[in-house]
Amino acid sequence: MMIISRTPVRVSFCGGGTDVDWFSQASENGGMVTSLALDRYIHVTVNKRFDNRIRLSYSKLEIVDNFEELEHELVRESMRMTGVTSGVEITTIADIPSRGTGLGSSSSVTVGLLNALHCFAGRSVSASQLASEACQIEIDILKQPIGRQDQYAASYGGINTIKFCNNGDVLVEPIDISDDIKSRISEEFTLIFTGKSRSASSILSNSVSEGKFAIDNLKRIRDQADEAKDFLNSGRLSDLGSLLNEAWEMKRGISESVSDSFLDETYERIISTGATGAKLLGAGGGGFFLVHGDFETRQKLKLEFSSDFRMIPLNIDNMGSSIIHNDSQR
Repeated sequence: MMIISRTPVRVSFCGGGTDVDWFSQASENGGMVTSLALDRYIHVTVNKRFDNRIRLSYSKLEIVDNFEELEHELVRESMRMTGVTSGVEITTIADIPSRGTGLGSSSSVTVGLLNALHCFAGRSVSASQLASEACQIEIDILKQPIGRQDQYAASYGGINTIKFCNNGDVLVEPIDISDDIKSRISEEFTLIFTGKSRSASSILSNSVSEGKFAIDNLKRIRDQADEAKDFLNSGRLSDLGSLLNEAWEMKRGISESVSDSFLDETYERIISTGATGAKLLGAGGGGFFLVHGDFETRQKLKLEFSSDFRMIPLNIDNMGSSIIHNDSQR
């Protein structure tokens, strides 16, 4: 018996940072993020073993008799939550590095694990349940100082505004745009990997204290998510590109850990190619820059960065976390 789940990572246009509980639950209007699911994936396989041991393969290999002995916290807590606690082999495979890229990949791992393990147990669960359980594991159980946008983007897929209400509710509202605008998003937006990775938790734990002095920045960042939604709906992608610049400056005002001299220099190199706008994704400190520019700009970016930076277009995943193989009926 083998189950395989496929879960996308996410790209946030605007609103990142307003999805953390200390801000969204204290703010009158809560938090909001406008984001899309990217066609880069975390694959999780769950295979039944002949014995009752657990074999876990990711960047390292673990073989244990009891799931409580697993070092990988996300796997251990996902097994506990789903009740699949013995006699399985679990493998995670990532299209991109699974940590520190600014694409929410750690949460995609959690969502993908939950989906595959629930399916292994014979259950089909909703995107809402996957996201909620992933948040419970990462934030409530493991006490990671992160937000809630990644789990919902990975579970639902597509392009959405995600609202984080001050009563704790999360509302996912799909942005229904034309195929033409989707094509333009792929053609005009580019992801550039800086080659640096970082711990989102360490940066966000700083911003909990530093960000108390940046409430106005976070309120403006939330408003930008509304503007990004309008720009996507109307196809005003150049305006959205320009908004990225303001979003980047606002993010840099939240925590000193967001940027450094290397990242500042990289941003200036990007803008010098004629890009409309750019910002670093995720908590900051490394990972991917999201860049907007026309066809000519993308060619200049390739010349400027392709020799030492990885570049990928912004293609959309519309499925969210999915079970792509299930032979349990055999």
